[in-house]
Amino acid sequence: MMLHRPPVHDTTDAPRPAVAWEDTPCLLCGRDQSALLLEAPDPLPPAGSGLRFAVVRCEHCGLTYTNPRPSPRTIARFYPSDYAPHRRPRKLAQARRSRPLWSRLFGRPCGERRGDLPWPGPGRLLDFGCGGGAFLKRMADRGWTVTGLDSADETGRAVQEELGLKVLTGTLPHPDLPPCSFDVVTMWHSLEHVHRPLTVVREAFKLLVPGGKLVVATPNIESLPFYWFGASWFGLDLPRHLTHFTPTTLRTTLETAGFRVGRVQLLRHSDWLRSSAKLAVRQRTGGLASRLLTWKPAAKAVAWGCYAARMSDCMLAVAERP
Repeated sequence: MMLHRPPVHDTTDAPRPAVAWEDTPCLLCGRDQSALLLEAPDPLPPAGSGLRFAVVRCEHCGLTYTNPRPSPRTIARFYPSDYAPHRRPRKLAQARRSRPLWSRLFGRPCGERRGDLPWPGPGRLLDFGCGGGAFLKRMADRGWTVTGLDSADETGRAVQEELGLKVLTGTLPHPDLPPCSFDVVTMWHSLEHVHRPLTVVREAFKLLVPGGKLVVATPNIESLPFYWFGASWFGLDLPRHLTHFTPTTLRTTLETAGFRVGRVQLLRHSDWLRSSAKLAVRQRTGGLASRLLTWKPAAKAVAWGCYAARMSDCMLAVAERP
């Protein structure tokens, strides 16, 4: 049965932002049958805008996505000038300090350390959604030939000027990127931001040499933190996150694009857990448990438990072009 999708709600008398809204069928299978999963506000300032965004789940393939959503031309209005991933990193030249015992036990596993790439040595790297350039700089210092790609033009120019690294503006496909020009393509928490994720992944396939690797990290909506926090889950980040993957739908997306996918690895992410707890407290949707999880040692211990149960709220997939 065809379900009518609810509109974005504005619960205040404030004027609606000058944003063009679009309704979309499933971004994976193309079907137009979905059910409402939840509605949630934008967690970023300015607070009190009153906008709430609908998240739906495809009844055919199970993909979860934001719908309706801002159009590609107008979604930039929801990215504030101080958006965290676009901030330029501090102390880029410093070597990574050794991690303390507590962090090694309860922090992120090595799979998300953004220097451990599945390639035998320095090669050609494209970082899709490069943001402030920290990862590009780290890999350039390790001998890689790096190219960044980001839709934030001002951020890209700053990375080029301050770090001397090549950054292109836009998305995939990009006219300045020829086929078979990279050994590794990375997408660190960027695929969930694009309007056509399957198209982007297919273009990444074309850019890789045979045997090249695609590394994708995204939030996992099929996680204990999402079930606990719901609309206050940090991984939603509405409306900037347009697709909300599970391990199954991420694997299916990559395989549909032609990739051979290994195990989708779940990652410990205690800082996300703390951010969810803080958001729940701020929105008055969390109780004592949320207040407890704002305490770093508690969040790290619980994040380890989610990881042990294979229901962490962050995941990493490594895919190969055959």
